[in-house]
Parts: sequence; structure tokens; C-alpha cells
Amino acid sequence: MDSPALHPMTNAGATVSPGTVLSMLRTMRLIRDFEQAAGDALRAGHARGSVHQYTGEEAIATGVCFNLSRADFVSSHHRGHGHAIAKGVSPSRMMRELFGRQGGTSHGKGGSMHIADFSQGMLGANGVVPDGATIAVGAAHALKMQRRKQIVVAFFGDGAMNRGPLFEAFNWAKLFALPVLFICEDNGYSVTLRTRDVTAGPPIERVQAFGIPTASVNGNDVVEVEQTARGLIDAVRSGGGPRFLHARTYRWSGHLAHDRALYRDPAEVEQAKKDDCILNAELWLTQHGVVAAELARVREDAQRVITGAVDDAMAAPYPEPASAFTDVQDIGSPAWRS
Repeated sequence: MDSPALHPMTNAGATVSPGTVLSMLRTMRLIRDFEQAAGDALRAGHARGSVHQYTGEEAIATGVCFNLSRADFVSSHHRGHGHAIAKGVSPSRMMRELFGRQGGTSHGKGGSMHIADFSQGMLGANGVVPDGATIAVGAAHALKMQRRKQIVVAFFGDGAMNRGPLFEAFNWAKLFALPVLFICEDNGYSVTLRTRDVTAGPPIERVQAFGIPTASVNGNDVVEVEQTARGLIDAVRSGGGPRFLHARTYRWSGHLAHDRALYRDPAEVEQAKKDDCILNAELWLTQHGVVAAELARVREDAQRVITGAVDDAMAAPYPEPASAFTDVQDIGSPAWRS
């Protein structure tokens, strides 16, 4: 793909160094390669359950989570692999989880839509729209009651903007001035429907009705995402209450990895791919003095990590049958009888 076709990334960020963008490129490459491998694994019958790929949206999770500490928390949704990797969860443990193997993030019992790692502040993905946001508000309220300094970030899609629980979350977060950043990843589709065809009013205006300060970014520009998220996160962390970020993007794949997305015009998809967040970042880095060999090294390193994660998952054993009776309740445990 020729560089002139790419969307030019913002240069407003004199405070963003090439080192920072290079670090974010590494994360985006890991996410992109993980999603490709996850889709391949599902189609080959190795991954269990469903796989919702984040391909094309990598800059959002990356730019936001770059400004979080390990102690901060993230709540995700069904398309959550990118959020987990950007927050620091091990791709190898995630791949084991997709394969239903021992050593997975949920011991091989949760699958793609339930990636969680509390050690990294990853509260978990969630297949119920938009329950990740309500979980985030609960966590944020707990942090405020305990007078802790961490914040919570809640990711959700544009389809969630039509769900009542999300409005309850906005209301509660604003009413109690909770330390939570809401992020709508607007990829234009709610499963197979164009979101604009079933949504009355822009997301920004809906959120502003609750008195929550908002911002909107090109979600395919990791520099713009990082800069805007940084300001919002600083405001939340300083006690300013909730904030909302509307990130405009596009998912390259269908709703699921095996979805052929026949409801979309192929020309629309190809046009969207010209605004590739990864190629945009590489162009920015080239313009700021990073040589092609360094960019190639980032690609090769990501490929090596994800290939290793797949090999590791393939070699890992399945959980013992008795493990099906663990982690099902917080007091006591059902008995296993062989």
C-alpha cells in the first residue's frame, strides 16, 4: 500500500517522541498478529468458542493504555484481545485460554470473551453488552470509597450506546464523580447493522446530557489517541470525575472471525484499510527519523512472539476434568468424584 494513501497522523504532538510512538507500534503489531493467529486458530479448530477480532482498531487500546499504570484497571467487551495485550497481559497465556489449555488466563475455561488478569489490572472481557461499563463503574466506586488513586477505563462499542445499562453507568459515574474513563470504540457496525441506522443522536451528545466532559478522536491515529487520552486520564486521576472519549475507527473483519461480512460493500472495507493505524504510525516514524530496519525489527519481533504463543498453546495440556469444579463459587467448592 503506497504511503500517500495513508491518513496523515497529527503533528500537534511535539510532546510525543519517536521512542513513544515506536513503543506503541510494538503493541499494535502484537495485537494485529495475535488477532490474525486467533482467527486462523478458530478456523483450524484449535481455538474454542468464538473469536471477535480487533483488527483495524489497535490504536485505540494502545494509545489509551499507554497512559495507564499497572495498578489501574480496564474493563473490556467481547472484542477485547487488544485491550488485554495493551494492558500488559501475556499473549501466551491469552492464546492458551483461546485454545482451552492449562495456563490460560482463566485456566482454559473462559475462552476469548473472558480474558481476565487481575495482576495486570485487567478486570475482564464481557460478552454482555454493555456490562463491562457497569462493572467498571462498580470498581471505580470501590476505589473512591477506599480513597485509592487508581482509575478505571471502560471500553465498549457503538452498539452499546443503545443499551439502558450504559446510561445508568453514565448517571452513576457522574452523580458520584467516579474515577472512570468511558471509551466508545465506534467502528460503525453493531454486529451486522450500521449503527447510525438504529441510533437517534450522536454518541457525544448523548453523553453530554449527563454533564460528562467529552472528546472525539480519529481512532486510527495512535498519536492523537495517546495525546487526547492522556489529558482525559489526567483529569480523571486528579479527581475531576468521569470523562468520555469517542474514538472513530473501523473493524476490518466481520463481527466474528468466521463472519464473511456480506452485509458490507467490499469497496467500503478496502477504503477503510487505507487508513491503517499501523501504517499511519510507521509513516509518522519514518517522517521523524526512524529507519526502515527498525520498523522491520518491530514486525519480526511481534511475529516471533505470537508464533511462540501459538506453539506454546498447542503444546500445553488440557485442564484436568476435576478443574471444571473449581472457580465456580467464592465460598466452598463442588466436590469432584472420579
